Amino acid sequence: MTQASTIERPAEKTAQASSDRRARRKQLFAILAAVIAVIAVLWLLYWLLIGSRHVSTDDAYVQADTAQVTALVAGPLISVPVGETQHVKKGEVVAVIDPADYRLALSRAQAQLGQAERKVRGYFANVEAASAQTDARSSDLARAEAQLASAQSDLVRAQTEYDRRHALAGTGAVSADELTEVQNQRQTTAAAVSAAQAALKQAKANISVAGAQRDAAAVLVQGADVATNPEVAEAVAQRNQAQLDLDRTVIRAPVDGIVAKKAIEIGQRVAAGTELMTIVPVQSAYVDANFKEVQLRKIRVGSPVVLTSDLYGGRVKFHGKVIGVAGGSGSAFALIPAQNATGNWIKVVQRVPVRIALDPQELEKHPLRVGLSMKAEVEVR
Repeated sequence: MTQASTIERPAEKTAQASSDRRARRKQLFAILAAVIAVIAVLWLLYWLLIGSRHVSTDDAYVQADTAQVTALVAGPLISVPVGETQHVKKGEVVAVIDPADYRLALSRAQAQLGQAERKVRGYFANVEAASAQTDARSSDLARAEAQLASAQSDLVRAQTEYDRRHALAGTGAVSADELTEVQNQRQTTAAAVSAAQAALKQAKANISVAGAQRDAAAVLVQGADVATNPEVAEAVAQRNQAQLDLDRTVIRAPVDGIVAKKAIEIGQRVAAGTELMTIVPVQSAYVDANFKEVQLRKIRVGSPVVLTSDLYGGRVKFHGKVIGVAGGSGSAFALIPAQNATGNWIKVVQRVPVRIALDPQELEKHPLRVGLSMKAEVEVR
């Protein structure tokens, strides 16, 4: 009896332990289910209140509209006062080309301008001289007309004297010598009339020549003064071009920024169009964030953005706003675009660049550099 009771007690204990384990297991599963339910509720609340109102990407990089500094004239470099990574201000001298040849060209252009001005003043003087010559020829014409009228009058008088003497020659009242004399006088006055007529024609021809010369001289100065004459204007343009070339020997920074890709040294001869260096305007940097196409539905121009950079970590927050969305995905503008119209095709989610402007004051406090990676979170509610 006692021995049987002893055998039954361990069995009861084993059954009790198994029952306790099942109860504990149920309790753990219940706790796990509760935890999962709480996590699901919290995730749902996060999605409804925060997640659905924000889209983010870590495929974002700092960019800036860099300025390429190029030589606009050719020549050897005599000064390069800036170096790589140096900060420069707009208008600061970054390189100087030897200006000796361009100073000579400017002096030559100024001399040519002086010659052109004197030449054009000569044109105006020629017009005045031609006008005076025309007036003088007019006086000669009037004198020739008067001489012709006088000669014709003398011819009429000589003809009258001849006719009178010739009528009396048969009566013996006029001697032969007297008749011969009046006949000679008539011939002389007739010759004088012919000479006066020729002189009149010459005077008229001289007037025509003088008028043509005056018109030819006037054409050269018509509708302009000395300063606006085409020859002077051309010389002024050449002088201005020479001055511009001389000014371009001093190369200045087009924007504020940091010098990068400097490829010149003192003594190097550069040609017009040679790229000398790049200036990166870090103070006006922006971010190009590449969002998936499924994230673009609610992104609008003006949407606020919070950004963090790997350079400063999460302790520094940059604030910006969306200023534009690219016109196509990166693959659409690739050098070798994807050919999707093929037999083998796999759909790949595309990304579209979204440009984000940054707060200038924040950039001034925490400068960024082109190419740094960023994480962008856009508020789309």
